[in-house]
Amino acid sequence: MNFYNSTHRHYCGIDLHARSLYVCILDQQGDTLLHKEIPAKPEPLLHLIEPYLDDLIIGVECMHCWYWIADFCEDQGIAFILGHALYMKAIHGGKTKNDRVDSYKIAALIRGGNFPLAYAYPRSMRATRDLLRRRTGLV
Repeated sequence: MNFYNSTHRHYCGIDLHARSLYVCILDQQGDTLLHKEIPAKPEPLLHLIEPYLDDLIIGVECMHCWYWIADFCEDQGIAFILGHALYMKAIHGGKTKNDRVDSYKIAALIRGGNFPLAYAYPRSMRATRDLLRRRTGLV
């Protein structure tokens, strides 16, 4: 299991859903700078994170709709990491489960160097990846 352990000024954890995002931004000291729910669209996300773009890392848990955030970060020149869903569940566990807590825990895992990395497929390989994943289910 590989962990992300680089340091930044701002750590952004996003709990991702099909129609909404819950965004949490922490600073180096672990203070919460921002905690907000927004629509799952690039424009509101850019507007929200604009003050923190100088040294920002964005992390999301690997699930079915992470592609657009990876593309958004690539287009904006923002560092992006993808968390391995199974390992993240094992690490942060806990009884409380809601979007607000999840976004904070993602940011805290990144800040603490305990964010388990998954491979973020580049745009050019995603069609092949999706085809192979569908084929595996059929075979």
